Amino acid sequence: MQPNPFKSQLPQVVGRGSATKPANRFLKIEVEDDFDHMEGDQEFVEQLCRVPTEYLVDDSRTILSENHSPDIPFRYSLNPYRGCGHGCAYCYARPTHEYFGLNAGLDFESKIFVKQRAGELLAQQLRKRTWQCEPIMMSGVTDSYQPAERQFRIARACVEVAARFNQPVSIITKNALVTRELDVLADMAGKRQTRVAISLTTLDQSLSRQLEPRTSSPAARLRAISELSQAGVEVTVMTAPIIPGLNDSEIPALLEAAREHGATYAGYVLLRLPTTVAPVFLEWLQRCAPDHYEKVNSLIQNTRDGALNQSRFGQRMRGSGNFADHLANTFKIFARKFDLARRTPPLDCSQFAPPAKPGGQLSLF
Repeated sequence: MQPNPFKSQLPQVVGRGSATKPANRFLKIEVEDDFDHMEGDQEFVEQLCRVPTEYLVDDSRTILSENHSPDIPFRYSLNPYRGCGHGCAYCYARPTHEYFGLNAGLDFESKIFVKQRAGELLAQQLRKRTWQCEPIMMSGVTDSYQPAERQFRIARACVEVAARFNQPVSIITKNALVTRELDVLADMAGKRQTRVAISLTTLDQSLSRQLEPRTSSPAARLRAISELSQAGVEVTVMTAPIIPGLNDSEIPALLEAAREHGATYAGYVLLRLPTTVAPVFLEWLQRCAPDHYEKVNSLIQNTRDGALNQSRFGQRMRGSGNFADHLANTFKIFARKFDLARRTPPLDCSQFAPPAKPGGQLSLF
């Protein structure tokens, strides 16, 4: 195996998916860590191993993002946070931190921008005369129910706003914290105004802890599927991402477990490694699963026309080639076997109605 080609690796970082600070592609100056002169300073090394989470204020003036991609099944998305404390090594959103002069490695999962006015901004958007009601996807980029949500409760505020307006929302998350909103989601589900997708990547707790270090455990996600479905909330299981050579063999077991716990629909996405996600993931793979490095690297390229990523619409989510076709067929067969291959029905926008403003004041616009 070739020596580690990735720069700025920190010594044995604890509880993070990335151990690197990849160069920001937008910055002309690159800074490399040099720890040689600190050799023998155990206290310094221990500090490096524990990277604290820092929360930064995000003063965004709007909260909805509009999507025009033909291979994403929603137009509007809402993300209460930039960056994600879950620290998943494969997260396709990592490069978004580079727009702020930060890196896609440790910065992405330890420097979290918090949109504290998200609920207020959503209400403002929904009151506009120009708003034509369409379902909104929560967590289209980063996870709304990441660890920060326990403290800030911003996703909760957005769900409550959606419920008051009868505004349909879909949620995708890999955190069982979403069940905290059952009191609101159950009522919305009764009006066909919400559904939840739970991302389930593996049933192997040890792999999950390394690959997705600060997410809910696989067992907790399965319990969340059960609790949501028992409350009448339709649940989709997203076996995403499928990582060739690492978790693709779990597709049958993942779908079976999800169905047993009440999931109704299923979907998958092939591993995506755009721009600086590639060095973060490959460094993780070499560090945490070295025996799989060559196989996984080879199979990724087999599904991506010899590269590590494809950006073309129609291929970026599914890949191409024989192995990609094999994964698609495997997923299709077992989704049908476990009655998860049905198409999700549309959410109901017909009940949308902005509530009266406090005091009964009417809007001029």
